[in-house]
Amino acid sequence: MSFQSLKEIVTAAAEQKKPFFRIVLEDDMSERMVSEEESFTAMRHMYDTMGRADESYDGTMKSASGLVGNDGQKLEEALKAGKTISGSFMSEVMIRALKMGESNACMKRIVAAPTAGSCGVMPAVFLTYQKYFDVSDEKMTEAMFTAAGIGTVIAERAFIAGATGGCQAEIGSASAMAAGGLAYLMGGGEQEIVHASAMALKGLLGLVCDPVAGLVEVPCVKRNVIGAVNAVASADLAMAGITSRIPPDEVIDAMRTIGMALPCSLKETGEGGLAATPTGLKVMEELARPEEERGTPGYRKSDRNRDLRGK
Repeated sequence: MSFQSLKEIVTAAAEQKKPFFRIVLEDDMSERMVSEEESFTAMRHMYDTMGRADESYDGTMKSASGLVGNDGQKLEEALKAGKTISGSFMSEVMIRALKMGESNACMKRIVAAPTAGSCGVMPAVFLTYQKYFDVSDEKMTEAMFTAAGIGTVIAERAFIAGATGGCQAEIGSASAMAAGGLAYLMGGGEQEIVHASAMALKGLLGLVCDPVAGLVEVPCVKRNVIGAVNAVASADLAMAGITSRIPPDEVIDAMRTIGMALPCSLKETGEGGLAATPTGLKVMEELARPEEERGTPGYRKSDRNRDLRGK
């Protein structure tokens, strides 16, 4: 991508009198030497794949470790029973975030946005918005380009991998991307887009990557929920005219500085944070044993392979 900052995209949009998403789209066309139709079709395919992944969720599956699974279905049942208080829209955002994270842990097809560990944030926000506000697939694809522009700048200025910047780089980046895209869908201009993304990222600065037993399951799946809810809140703030006191690009730079300061034990090594708690260590020890010797076998690899063959 030829842009190294969100400010550059905003400036280009103002000078060329084009929306944020089109600046990103045309940059993709130039970089990959493809037509507008080819670029748009590729992005549309990614959004469609998110939708299919959401539809294919299987509430009966658990991950090979047995650590995650069924929670998306549980929350959906709670919503239907009137047991949630966050409203149907936000509840569905949380449900979709859980489902996508669980699908990833169960080795089902997802879209890394920007990573597999944070795959539930964007689809949770975008798919739910489209359902409630009956937005065209074309408009949703434009929001995808908006989010992609934000994510690419974050990757250029900082990082999007937990191994280099902690979970703030994964869930934080995904939340920023979803917030910016949602602000666009809500009718926001360039300022609302970048400030929504900045506020979303600010809210998750310092979030560490501490996967229990080194698996992208606990606490990763539930953190997708936090990232998605944070994105919706940040878009609402931006659309109300609230801005980030720290400029968006400086927020990204701060994330990089924080990530570099984090010890390796808090960057996807499974050696610190929740992974190093007594329960986390016990889980790791249990999973290191042969399946037939485990106290709680959960969903075994043999079971998952059998189910996959039957689908």
